[in-house]
Amino acid sequence: MGDGEGFGEPGQAEFVSRRRALRTTLSVAVGMILPSAHDLNAGRTHAAAQDLAAQSPAASEPITFEGVKAKARVLAANPYQAPADDLPPALAGLSYDGYRAITFRPDASPRLGRYFSAQLFHRGFLQRKRVSLFLQPRGGPARPIPYASDLFDLGPDLKGQAFPPDLGFAGFRLHVAFDANAPGNQDEFLVFLGASYFRLRGFGQEYGLSARGAAIRTGGPGAEEFPDFTAFWICEPEAEARTIEIWAQLDSPSLAGAYRFEVAPGDPSVMRVEAALYPRVALDRLGLAPLTSMFLHGANGPGARRSEPFDDFRPQVHDSDGLAVVTRGERLWRPLTNGRAHPQISAFGVDPLEGFGLLQRERDFPAYLDVQARHEARPGLWVTPETGFGRGAVQLFEIPSREEYMDNIVAAFVPADPVPAGTERSVRYTLTTVDAEPVPVVPGALARVVSTRVGSAERLRPTTPPSPGRRLYVVDFEGPGLPADRNAAVSADVSASAGTMVDPFLEFVPQTGGWRLYVEWRPPAPMPAGDVILRARLALGGTVLTETWDMPA
Repeated sequence: MGDGEGFGEPGQAEFVSRRRALRTTLSVAVGMILPSAHDLNAGRTHAAAQDLAAQSPAASEPITFEGVKAKARVLAANPYQAPADDLPPALAGLSYDGYRAITFRPDASPRLGRYFSAQLFHRGFLQRKRVSLFLQPRGGPARPIPYASDLFDLGPDLKGQAFPPDLGFAGFRLHVAFDANAPGNQDEFLVFLGASYFRLRGFGQEYGLSARGAAIRTGGPGAEEFPDFTAFWICEPEAEARTIEIWAQLDSPSLAGAYRFEVAPGDPSVMRVEAALYPRVALDRLGLAPLTSMFLHGANGPGARRSEPFDDFRPQVHDSDGLAVVTRGERLWRPLTNGRAHPQISAFGVDPLEGFGLLQRERDFPAYLDVQARHEARPGLWVTPETGFGRGAVQLFEIPSREEYMDNIVAAFVPADPVPAGTERSVRYTLTTVDAEPVPVVPGALARVVSTRVGSAERLRPTTPPSPGRRLYVVDFEGPGLPADRNAAVSADVSASAGTMVDPFLEFVPQTGGWRLYVEWRPPAPMPAGDVILRARLALGGTVLTETWDMPA
């Protein structure tokens, strides 16, 4: 658990640059209020787009999720076909600002029942690949959603230009009337844009971390692979339905797959995911239910060994501040850190996995002081496995980053055994947005770790000569079950995989109603290769009160 290793330089550069691109383009998707949407064909008079829809084979064939799975099996049985790099030069040469200036016309939004509607993303800039989009009515064949330039305001860089009807789209986003009494006021809650990435948020939340369909060789060995969602079928809901279903086809050199997403937006938003995966090659490191986030700096980072400080007016900048993992009644909390010289890889063995998530526990504005980003309103995402997980590990990848527009955190469940080529791997799980804890979806009636701070132990108890390797860890616990009596016999169970934990001390914090642990770690000589893992939890009379704090020294 918690072993660290480095990336090779070429792989690291590819890994970082791709995540920066995905993060930057996903930032195009921002929440907005929509008027009532029109029917799918409203405002579409582009004759060539209509011709394209008539020529599509899918226009005469009903589609079911079983049919999408059959398509994926056929894909996997044949060599991978890379998508054509056919983006027109005017779109390929767009700047970030030029691409952001392209906006979908809200009055052309496909209406989906009474409460839902969709908007579409134009191809351009870093979003080069074509994604096929279909509307699946409640009865009858799927209907392609045809591209037409007049669906968009193309912005000043492309003013007066038009593009062919076979251009297609880069992705889409869905909107919902969170207030059922105002179906015309629809707010964005889900976006699919870039590779197999998607974002989900609940009512009152801002977009933050992303989920994705699958992660392949994230962290190595070998180059990481980013599968693409190549086609989507948006299922038309019943008129009064408050849930919506989407099917997706995934493809990459190593893997093909079919996905079903059943989404119920609200407070929280809940997405049930079903996936059928068909590897073309044996996969030693297949990440299931992967989550991707950003941690630049925060309460977890200052003072951590080998980390560098940030010169930033904001106290904290992150979309998630820790990873929680639950197995066999134990809930573990790993604070996120940044600023190390090399990427960090940690693994948390689970058998069985009860759940995991990247969470944003700090929910107060003064902790961030960023009026525009509103990091305090970013959601956490909790993965609740249903089938197809079994024995394995939740793996955490932390990539050094100096910019907040790069997603540098990845967490995923990785099966213990390789996934053979030519087989089917079926998985089901639920994604739930998380706001302030405690929340029912995160298992365990345990108090939480809310902050970790690290500093030199020399400041409190100096030695002669100084021992700069001595570190003082200060961990705050808050939540249900912690006694409010400062004289309660709360004890700390602490350990280190190497070195010594010295003089743990606990005190009640009346300002929060929580408890604070102070403990010094003295490193061994010589230091072992890899990471030293420190752990701590609180108990009273033999009863565990808190989740387990787990952190590299």
